[in-house]
Amino acid sequence: MSTQEQAEVSETFMSHLIELRTRVLYAVVAVVVVFVVLFTYPGASVIYDLLAAPMLASLPDGTRMIATGVITPFMVPVKVTMMAAFIVALPVVLYQAWAFVAPGLYRHEQRLALPLIVSSSLLFISGMAFCYFVVFKTVFSFIASFAPKSITPAPDIEAYLSFVMTMFLAFGLTFEVPVAVVLLVRMGVVTVQKLKDARGYVVVGAFIIAAVVTPPDVVSQFMLAVPICVLYEVGLLVARGIKPRAKDEETDAAQDNK
Repeated sequence: MSTQEQAEVSETFMSHLIELRTRVLYAVVAVVVVFVVLFTYPGASVIYDLLAAPMLASLPDGTRMIATGVITPFMVPVKVTMMAAFIVALPVVLYQAWAFVAPGLYRHEQRLALPLIVSSSLLFISGMAFCYFVVFKTVFSFIASFAPKSITPAPDIEAYLSFVMTMFLAFGLTFEVPVAVVLLVRMGVVTVQKLKDARGYVVVGAFIIAAVVTPPDVVSQFMLAVPICVLYEVGLLVARGIKPRAKDEETDAAQDNK
């Protein structure tokens, strides 16, 4: 490689790094701006109370959650507000990721990228909403019904936040199953027929994942495993209308030659 070619490669690499830095900066600024707005109104304590509502509803009347750390009552609501800010700013973050990789994609890949980003955002948020409105209410009520009357539950807010974030991540990723199925078919890794033949393995894998990720109770495990199986079938339905990548590349090449 000549000196001129090395300089061109180095210049191209630096331009990509600068573009990446700019996109990351825009994403961080979006999250920070939303965080400041949420921290100001409605406030970190209000957002945490909203997150804690499913747990408080399952506790005996007058029972509150506890904080064992000195700065925990301040830090936990701040962490919750940051999580909420990231969720609200997620479309902007994903758009910056798409804007960075879009120039290097084929036309058919660009047509597919934006719908995938939008659907991924909606599915992830839907998974979190399902966890908050359905799973938490059911699981906490189920656990509270098994608690001996001689015990007064008083969950620690930091442990509760850790549990909630784990569950949100598990259900958010679970709802991305259709996107994963579509991408596998799109990239030509597997065919729809092979994915249909793997249904039995998917069901077994879903219950194994649910047993590892969720608390050791049958209700939460069942409520994670079943959506995985259902969303897998949804992904198969959508994937039927998706052409493998090689075919689209041939189509684009034929259009360019005209």
